[in-house]
Amino acid sequence: MHRTRGALARHGFYARQATVLGALLALCAGLLLLTGPTAQAAPPTPPSAATARSYLNALTVRAEGSSSGYSRDRFPHWITQSGSCNTREVVLKRDGADVVQNSSCAATGGRWYSPFDGATWYAASDVDIDHVVPLAEAWRSGASSWTTAKRQAFANELGIAQLIAVTDNVNQAKGDKDPAEWMPPRTAYHCTYARMWVWVKYDYGLSVDSAEKNKLSSVLGGC
Repeated sequence: MHRTRGALARHGFYARQATVLGALLALCAGLLLLTGPTAQAAPPTPPSAATARSYLNALTVRAEGSSSGYSRDRFPHWITQSGSCNTREVVLKRDGADVVQNSSCAATGGRWYSPFDGATWYAASDVDIDHVVPLAEAWRSGASSWTTAKRQAFANELGIAQLIAVTDNVNQAKGDKDPAEWMPPRTAYHCTYARMWVWVKYDYGLSVDSAEKNKLSSVLGGC
């Protein structure tokens, strides 16, 4: 079948339109990639599962100690890190995306993804800073004998994966439980969480109890 000259012209016109539209769509996609939200930050990367297993095997295994004498006040936090910024605000800035802070360093806007449960929050008030190894757990695992200065360092530790921004009610559900009693609701994060936990305990020379070690061994064995 032969097309008329007019039909061929119209065909060429539509083809050119489609080409131009495709180019515009490609340009828009490129601009979105350039101007999209910044990547979510995170705590320091924990050691590999293999290294975490070796750290775990080096930890002292003993029955969990008493909570007698424990108080959060024994672990002074949140301390000033620089200027008017305390540890909480530093972690909120580090773990968030597009975080806006006022002159007092308080986060007034931003986005926080909680790896514990996969939720995203847009208000800092919905986010807690979790101590991966809880303060009370640390107390029962050896911190009761530390100096106040060392407990303060532990409670405000930024050099290893001890602090992380997470959903507030998930953090509250965790409380002071160890991995034998509680793991993040999002199972995809279990390996990372176990690696973080072991790293903190190893770095600070804290002990583990038998149930805790068995759970960590099981998780790390599946990483």
